[in-house]
Amino acid sequence: MIKIAQIDKRLLSDYTLVDSNSGLYVKSVMTNGKNSTRNIILHTIKLSPQATIEELAQAAEVSPVTVRHHLNTLQAEGVIEVESVRRKVGRPYYVYSLSEQGQELFPHRYFSLTNRLLDELKSRLPETAVNDIFIGVVKSLINDHKNEFESLTFEERLNYVIELLAKEGFLARWERTTEGYQIIEYSCPYISVGQKHQEVCTFDKELMLTVLDVPIQQHSCMLNGDDCCHFSMVGNTAVMVES
Repeated sequence: MIKIAQIDKRLLSDYTLVDSNSGLYVKSVMTNGKNSTRNIILHTIKLSPQATIEELAQAAEVSPVTVRHHLNTLQAEGVIEVESVRRKVGRPYYVYSLSEQGQELFPHRYFSLTNRLLDELKSRLPETAVNDIFIGVVKSLINDHKNEFESLTFEERLNYVIELLAKEGFLARWERTTEGYQIIEYSCPYISVGQKHQEVCTFDKELMLTVLDVPIQQHSCMLNGDDCCHFSMVGNTAVMVES
Protein backbone atom coordinates (compact mmCIF):
# COMPACT_ATOMS: atom_id res chain seq x y z
CA MET A 1 0.00 0.00 0.00
CA ILE A 2 1.40 3.39 -1.01
CA LYS A 3 1.31 5.78 1.93
CA ILE A 4 -0.33 9.07 1.05
CA ALA A 5 1.80 12.07 1.85
CA GLN A 6 0.18 15.21 3.14
CA ILE A 7 -1.38 16.92 0.11
CA ASP A 8 -0.18 20.40 -0.68
CA LYS A 9 -3.43 22.35 -0.46
CA ARG A 10 -1.97 25.01 -2.75
CA LEU A 11 -2.11 22.50 -5.59
CA LEU A 12 -5.78 21.85 -4.95
CA SER A 13 -6.60 25.53 -5.18
CA ASP A 14 -6.20 25.19 -8.95
CA TYR A 15 -8.91 22.55 -9.31
CA THR A 16 -12.70 22.44 -9.34
CA LEU A 17 -15.45 20.57 -11.20
CA VAL A 18 -16.79 22.80 -13.95
CA ASP A 19 -18.79 22.44 -17.17
CA SER A 20 -17.20 23.39 -20.48
CA ASN A 21 -17.72 22.66 -24.14
CA SER A 22 -15.15 19.90 -23.89
CA GLY A 23 -16.79 18.27 -20.85
CA LEU A 24 -16.26 18.36 -17.09
CA TYR A 25 -12.80 18.93 -15.64
CA VAL A 26 -11.25 19.84 -12.32
CA LYS A 27 -9.92 23.31 -11.79
CA SER A 28 -9.93 25.56 -8.71
CA VAL A 29 -11.57 23.63 -5.86
CA MET A 30 -12.39 26.50 -3.59
CA THR A 31 -15.56 26.86 -1.53
CA ASN A 32 -15.79 29.99 0.63
CA GLY A 33 -12.00 30.17 0.68
CA LYS A 34 -11.57 26.52 1.67
CA ASN A 35 -10.88 23.41 -0.36
CA SER A 36 -13.89 21.15 -0.85
CA THR A 37 -13.62 17.90 1.11
CA ARG A 38 -15.12 16.07 -1.86
CA ASN A 39 -12.43 17.38 -4.20
CA ILE A 40 -9.60 16.72 -1.75
CA ILE A 41 -10.82 13.11 -1.61
CA LEU A 42 -10.96 12.89 -5.39
CA HIS A 43 -7.53 14.46 -5.79
CA THR A 44 -6.04 12.14 -3.16
CA ILE A 45 -7.44 9.06 -4.89
CA LYS A 46 -6.06 10.40 -8.17
CA LEU A 47 -2.59 10.81 -6.67
CA SER A 48 -2.67 7.46 -4.85
CA PRO A 49 -4.99 4.77 -6.22
CA GLN A 50 -6.05 2.03 -3.78
CA ALA A 51 -6.45 4.60 -1.01
CA THR A 52 -8.07 3.55 2.25
CA ILE A 53 -10.67 5.45 4.26
CA GLU A 54 -8.13 6.21 6.96
CA GLU A 55 -5.67 7.68 4.45
CA LEU A 56 -8.38 9.79 2.84
CA ALA A 57 -9.52 11.04 6.24
CA GLN A 58 -5.95 12.05 7.08
CA ALA A 59 -5.49 13.87 3.78
CA ALA A 60 -8.81 15.74 4.02
CA GLU A 61 -8.43 16.35 7.78
CA VAL A 62 -11.92 15.03 8.50
CA SER A 63 -13.31 12.01 10.33
CA PRO A 64 -13.61 8.56 8.66
CA VAL A 65 -17.38 8.88 9.03
CA THR A 66 -17.37 12.03 6.91
CA VAL A 67 -15.15 10.34 4.33
CA ARG A 68 -17.54 7.36 4.13
CA HIS A 69 -20.42 9.75 3.43
CA HIS A 70 -18.55 11.33 0.51
CA LEU A 71 -17.36 7.96 -0.80
CA ASN A 72 -20.91 6.59 -0.83
CA THR A 73 -22.04 9.59 -2.87
CA LEU A 74 -19.10 9.35 -5.28
CA GLN A 75 -19.65 5.62 -5.74
CA ALA A 76 -23.36 6.17 -6.46
CA GLU A 77 -22.37 8.73 -9.11
CA GLY A 78 -20.04 6.19 -10.73
CA VAL A 79 -16.98 8.36 -10.11
CA ILE A 80 -15.04 5.89 -7.94
CA GLU A 81 -14.67 2.12 -7.62
CA VAL A 82 -14.24 0.09 -4.43
CA GLU A 83 -12.36 -3.15 -3.94
CA SER A 84 -12.19 -5.47 -0.93
CA VAL A 85 -8.68 -6.50 0.11
CA ARG A 86 -8.25 -9.58 2.28
CA ARG A 87 -5.57 -9.77 4.94
CA LYS A 88 -3.83 -12.85 6.28
CA VAL A 89 -5.21 -11.99 9.69
CA GLY A 90 -8.28 -9.94 10.52
CA ARG A 91 -11.16 -8.56 8.55
CA PRO A 92 -10.77 -7.39 4.94
CA TYR A 93 -10.55 -3.67 4.23
CA TYR A 94 -11.66 -1.51 1.30
CA VAL A 95 -9.57 0.53 -1.10
CA TYR A 96 -10.81 3.17 -3.52
CA SER A 97 -9.77 4.22 -7.01
CA LEU A 98 -11.16 6.43 -9.75
CA SER A 99 -13.44 4.88 -12.35
CA GLU A 100 -13.09 5.75 -16.03
CA GLN A 101 -15.77 8.39 -15.48
CA GLY A 102 -13.83 9.72 -12.50
CA GLN A 103 -10.64 10.00 -14.53
CA GLU A 104 -12.47 12.25 -16.98
CA LEU A 105 -13.08 14.78 -14.20
CA PHE A 106 -9.43 15.75 -14.30
CA PRO A 107 -7.77 17.85 -16.98
CA HIS A 108 -6.22 16.04 -19.92
CA ARG A 109 -4.03 17.19 -22.78
CA TYR A 110 -5.81 15.18 -25.45
CA PHE A 111 -6.48 18.08 -27.79
CA SER A 112 -2.85 18.74 -28.69
CA LEU A 113 -2.10 15.06 -29.37
CA THR A 114 -5.36 14.60 -31.31
CA ASN A 115 -4.62 17.62 -33.49
CA ARG A 116 -1.13 16.33 -34.23
CA LEU A 117 -2.42 12.87 -35.12
CA LEU A 118 -5.06 14.32 -37.44
CA ASP A 119 -2.49 16.63 -39.06
CA GLU A 120 -0.31 13.60 -39.74
CA LEU A 121 -3.22 11.55 -41.13
CA LYS A 122 -4.30 14.36 -43.45
CA SER A 123 -0.75 14.86 -44.70
CA ARG A 124 -0.49 11.20 -45.69
CA LEU A 125 -4.01 10.27 -46.76
CA PRO A 126 -6.54 11.76 -49.20
CA GLU A 127 -9.54 13.57 -47.72
CA THR A 128 -11.93 10.73 -48.59
CA ALA A 129 -9.77 8.24 -46.69
CA VAL A 130 -9.73 10.44 -43.58
CA ASN A 131 -13.53 10.77 -43.71
CA ASP A 132 -13.81 7.00 -44.11
CA ILE A 133 -11.77 6.56 -40.94
CA PHE A 134 -14.21 8.68 -38.94
CA ILE A 135 -17.17 6.77 -40.38
CA GLY A 136 -15.38 3.53 -39.49
CA VAL A 137 -15.10 4.68 -35.87
CA VAL A 138 -18.87 5.16 -35.75
CA LYS A 139 -19.50 1.76 -37.33
CA SER A 140 -17.23 0.14 -34.76
CA LEU A 141 -19.18 1.81 -31.94
CA ILE A 142 -22.50 0.76 -33.48
CA ASN A 143 -21.36 -2.84 -33.88
CA ASP A 144 -20.77 -2.96 -30.13
CA HIS A 145 -24.42 -1.99 -29.53
CA LYS A 146 -26.20 -3.25 -32.64
CA ASN A 147 -28.39 -5.86 -30.95
CA GLU A 148 -29.55 -3.28 -28.41
CA PHE A 149 -31.54 -1.00 -30.74
CA GLU A 150 -32.57 -3.00 -33.83
CA SER A 151 -35.97 -3.96 -32.39
CA LEU A 152 -36.75 -0.54 -30.89
CA THR A 153 -39.47 1.81 -32.12
CA PHE A 154 -38.39 5.09 -33.66
CA GLU A 155 -38.89 7.15 -30.50
CA GLU A 156 -37.10 4.47 -28.47
CA ARG A 157 -34.24 4.74 -30.95
CA LEU A 158 -34.20 8.50 -30.41
CA ASN A 159 -33.83 7.90 -26.67
CA TYR A 160 -31.08 5.40 -27.41
CA VAL A 161 -29.20 7.88 -29.62
CA ILE A 162 -29.34 10.52 -26.88
CA GLU A 163 -27.94 8.00 -24.40
CA LEU A 164 -25.11 7.03 -26.77
CA LEU A 165 -24.29 10.68 -27.39
CA ALA A 166 -24.24 11.32 -23.63
CA LYS A 167 -21.75 8.47 -23.13
CA GLU A 168 -19.53 10.11 -25.73
CA GLY A 169 -19.71 13.47 -23.94
CA PHE A 170 -22.52 15.23 -25.83
CA LEU A 171 -25.38 17.06 -24.12
CA ALA A 172 -28.43 16.60 -26.33
CA ARG A 173 -32.18 16.08 -26.39
CA TRP A 174 -34.84 15.22 -28.97
CA GLU A 175 -38.31 16.62 -29.44
CA ARG A 176 -41.29 16.12 -31.71
CA THR A 177 -42.73 19.14 -33.51
CA THR A 178 -45.56 19.62 -35.99
CA GLU A 179 -42.98 19.19 -38.74
CA GLY A 180 -41.45 16.00 -37.36
CA TYR A 181 -38.59 15.10 -35.07
CA GLN A 182 -35.44 17.02 -34.23
CA ILE A 183 -32.30 16.55 -32.16
CA ILE A 184 -30.59 19.49 -30.51
CA GLU A 185 -27.05 19.31 -29.13
CA TYR A 186 -26.05 21.95 -26.59
CA SER A 187 -22.53 20.73 -25.83
CA CYS A 188 -19.94 18.97 -27.99
CA PRO A 189 -16.83 17.26 -26.54
CA TYR A 190 -14.97 17.66 -29.84
CA ILE A 191 -15.50 21.38 -30.40
CA SER A 192 -11.88 22.29 -29.60
CA VAL A 193 -10.51 19.71 -32.06
CA GLY A 194 -13.27 20.50 -34.57
CA GLN A 195 -12.15 24.12 -34.84
CA LYS A 196 -9.12 22.82 -36.74
CA HIS A 197 -10.45 19.51 -38.06
CA GLN A 198 -14.10 19.73 -39.00
CA GLU A 199 -14.08 16.05 -39.98
CA VAL A 200 -14.89 15.22 -36.36
CA CYS A 201 -18.33 16.69 -36.95
CA THR A 202 -19.23 13.58 -38.94
CA PHE A 203 -19.23 11.49 -35.75
CA ASP A 204 -22.55 12.50 -34.18
CA LYS A 205 -24.43 12.78 -37.46
CA GLU A 206 -23.25 9.37 -38.65
CA LEU A 207 -24.28 7.93 -35.29
CA MET A 208 -27.79 9.34 -35.74
CA LEU A 209 -28.02 8.14 -39.33
CA THR A 210 -27.00 4.61 -38.43
CA VAL A 211 -29.26 4.14 -35.40
CA LEU A 212 -32.33 6.01 -36.68
CA ASP A 213 -32.03 4.76 -40.27
CA VAL A 214 -33.67 7.88 -41.75
CA PRO A 215 -32.26 10.88 -43.68
CA ILE A 216 -31.03 13.68 -41.41
CA GLN A 217 -30.59 17.36 -42.19
CA GLN A 218 -28.34 19.64 -40.15
CA HIS A 219 -29.47 23.26 -39.73
CA SER A 220 -26.86 24.72 -37.37
CA CYS A 221 -23.45 23.92 -35.93
CA MET A 222 -21.60 25.24 -32.88
CA LEU A 223 -18.38 25.30 -34.91
CA ASN A 224 -19.99 27.99 -37.05
CA GLY A 225 -20.77 30.10 -34.00
CA ASP A 226 -24.33 28.84 -33.49
CA ASP A 227 -25.70 28.22 -30.00
CA CYS A 228 -26.38 24.56 -30.75
CA CYS A 229 -26.17 21.83 -33.37
CA HIS A 230 -29.69 21.33 -34.75
CA PHE A 231 -30.71 18.23 -36.72
CA SER A 232 -34.09 17.31 -38.18
CA MET A 233 -35.34 13.95 -39.37
CA VAL A 234 -36.28 14.05 -43.06
CA GLY A 235 -39.10 11.71 -44.04
CA ASN A 236 -42.63 10.63 -43.30
CA THR A 237 -43.31 11.31 -39.62
CA ALA A 238 -46.25 8.91 -39.53
CA VAL A 239 -44.03 6.09 -40.74
CA MET A 240 -41.45 6.95 -38.08
CA VAL A 241 -44.04 6.82 -35.31
CA GLU A 242 -45.39 3.47 -36.46
CA SER A 243 -41.93 1.90 -36.85
